[in-house]
Amino acid sequence: MGNTEMYVSLDIGTTSIKVVVAEYINGQMNIIGVGNEKSEGLNRGIIVDIDKTVQSINKAIKQAEKKANVTIRNVIVGIPSTSVEIEACHGMVAVSGENREITEVDVQNVLAAAMVKSVPPEREILTILPEEFIVDGFDGIKDPRGMIGVRLEMHAIMLTGPKTILHNTKRCVEKAGLQIQNIVLQSLAASSVAMSSGERDFGTILLDLGGGQTTASVMHDHQLKYTYVNQEGGDYVTKDISVVLNTTIESAERIKRDYGYALPEETSPEETFPIEVIGKSQPVKIDERYLSEIIEARMVQIFEKVKFELDKVGARALPGGMILTGGAAALPGAIELAEDTFEIPVKLYIPHQMGLRYPAFTTGIGLIQYEANLDDIHQIMKEYQLGVTRSEDSSYNVKSENFPENDEHSFLEYEKEKPLKKEKKQEDKWSNKAKNFISNFFD
Repeated sequence: MGNTEMYVSLDIGTTSIKVVVAEYINGQMNIIGVGNEKSEGLNRGIIVDIDKTVQSINKAIKQAEKKANVTIRNVIVGIPSTSVEIEACHGMVAVSGENREITEVDVQNVLAAAMVKSVPPEREILTILPEEFIVDGFDGIKDPRGMIGVRLEMHAIMLTGPKTILHNTKRCVEKAGLQIQNIVLQSLAASSVAMSSGERDFGTILLDLGGGQTTASVMHDHQLKYTYVNQEGGDYVTKDISVVLNTTIESAERIKRDYGYALPEETSPEETFPIEVIGKSQPVKIDERYLSEIIEARMVQIFEKVKFELDKVGARALPGGMILTGGAAALPGAIELAEDTFEIPVKLYIPHQMGLRYPAFTTGIGLIQYEANLDDIHQIMKEYQLGVTRSEDSSYNVKSENFPENDEHSFLEYEKEKPLKKEKKQEDKWSNKAKNFISNFFD
């Protein structure tokens, strides 16, 4: 890990674009600059106007540069979980060195073999997350480098997303004059800070309540097993207030922030406040209970949709419960309403970093945390996928018949082991369910 380096995250959200500049000193993250600019050119988390998005990115970058007193060139970019598919993949190669010692080149080769899996032309591989390596039949290996073996295999999770989303994001970052240090799925980034190691291991749901969309992610065995995106978020609550009370969006957002509460039973109909109503010259008084009922109706609708999808894969049975984060999670009463709806323990995650103690910055901080704590194997995976360190003279054998005939594990022996490999692929039922249900939802 390069924990003495400076890291810059770029979180392109529907409501705002956030830039966080941080450095690691003795393993501790220190925030030295922040930029936060209203988003232009996005709709429901998706870039719909490149030029406007670039302008917003530049404004946020300039704010962060001024506060941190640095020039920003490289950024870690977050990608939304919209239409992301999660599936298992497998690669196998012959160890290339004459002495049969597994090196970084072999790890790159087995990654290349895993990426041979057919991907539809409209989709692109976001990342490959290794679960385990197998050396000559010995499994459960996290880092095979330095071991002696004839055959190297890798079981991993492949995340793919719409090529349009990835291309437009890259295009905006490049037009803003920035270089991409890494592209990270926002769900992975947020879970890296919002969840403890135990929660990621035993299984926990992360619900990110953003402005334009709500993202539910399931972590289990330290892997992302499932993700679902509801195209409704905090902005919909604001729009409901605007429509029902016949006031402007700006006024509705202020009312939600100053007087909003997600649980009507915790408010009083006697407590009133004035609002500016379109078509009336004088402010009209509205009581807190009425406002809370408007908020609750939309929040319950969002939660019920997420609950329905989570129940398809049995996620609510996981021992870790649910963690709530994102800008809309700061709404008073949201935790209690979520517990009533999901019927599991729910807690709020707020970043503890000085000056960023607001759930809207969870993803921005998570992008830095994720990048700074990549182990060597994941670093190799990242660099290979970004095309940074692939060796020109490395060759890999994708097909099993390329194994030398005098190898201990010949092609014939590999054929005999096929039933075992089939069982191995079926072990991760979560991955298969995730793929099926996400595919069905977006078809």
